[in-house]
Amino acid sequence: MRVNHQAFFCSLFVARLADQILLFLVPLVVFQTTHQVSWSGLAFFIETLPRYLVFPFFGALCDRFPPLKLMRLSQAVRALACFGGIAAYALFGGIGWLIALSAACGVLTSQGLVAREVMLPQIFSTQHIQRVLAYSQLADQLGFVLGPMLAALLLGLWRWETVVAATGVLFLAADGALFLWQRLSGFRAPDLPRAPAGHWTQPLRIALHHVWTLPGLKKVIMLAAAENLVIGVTLATSAAMVTGFHAQSTRYYAGLQTAGAVATVLVLLTVARAGWPARALGLVAFVAICAGGVIAGASAAPWGYALGFLLIVGFDKMFNVYIRSARLQIIPPEDYGKTIGVAILLNNVTQPLAGLLVSVFSARTQTGPLIVVLSLTMGGIGAAVSIGSALLRRKRAWLAEE
Repeated sequence: MRVNHQAFFCSLFVARLADQILLFLVPLVVFQTTHQVSWSGLAFFIETLPRYLVFPFFGALCDRFPPLKLMRLSQAVRALACFGGIAAYALFGGIGWLIALSAACGVLTSQGLVAREVMLPQIFSTQHIQRVLAYSQLADQLGFVLGPMLAALLLGLWRWETVVAATGVLFLAADGALFLWQRLSGFRAPDLPRAPAGHWTQPLRIALHHVWTLPGLKKVIMLAAAENLVIGVTLATSAAMVTGFHAQSTRYYAGLQTAGAVATVLVLLTVARAGWPARALGLVAFVAICAGGVIAGASAAPWGYALGFLLIVGFDKMFNVYIRSARLQIIPPEDYGKTIGVAILLNNVTQPLAGLLVSVFSARTQTGPLIVVLSLTMGGIGAAVSIGSALLRRKRAWLAEE
């Protein structure tokens, strides 16, 4: 990677760091306030659902407006949302303001993620895309590893409102790094094609048509949705499982998050340097995540849960590299923004669903089996999709011979 692109990856890292602080903060503060897993799961559902519902709309925007401007706008407005949420809490009180500002930041994070997906092939058109995706995931993962550590450290020193204010400052710093990269690199986005005249739902209809008809895209979406069942239930229950049932400290929880993120960094460095085939990346990561969910849900000991947790979060980003590289090969460039928005929504809608299921099955005697059931469901979906794809290829080969 060229030196003048370092500020770009720095911006990705700082924005992810701030976003991860909020994701860490909300379930933990809600659980510590209410002492109920059900409220923690419900808060996760409210926090994550809006960020996924807006993906199709934001994806269409990226095909109509420069994604760099949209990316910068998302970071600046996230900072304003943090400061505005704190002001509303100071005026009216209530833990709901923390959930609301996190949900608002989540929606704007979605805009930044879609804009980044559209920009990466434009910025690194001469680079090996799998390596570029691995480095962008590394920037994400460094934010993931330091986010919980920083949040736990700041919560030990300050009230959560002050931590949110610091998060707003980080969003402003991310926007500053992106502005610096633009000046240093001299990047100019290619001209966007003129938007075709038609009904306002046309981008959504085009995206859904691609999802239904493009070979291989439904398979990729179903595999990602299955994987996100386990990711969602892990994110929704990890704070309560570690600090509640397993009776570990907040620092232990932050340390476990850190260990998982460090493992992911090592995995992604291997991906960036080894150049494994995308299919091999997907298979190894999918099996590891599925096994990790079964181990985490079935274990009654902290070390067993930690092992399962490390497998889940350690291989999540490797699976993301496979998914993102596969989508780049399938989706036409002129419709990439609108189609990727719908694909990300379908991929991730199972995460808030998992949080809602946790809210329903909130007792520890039900939460563990729920994690196991969702992990086995993930494995079943993966097996069914693989068998279906193999049968379809065999049928096509048979028809070609005819």
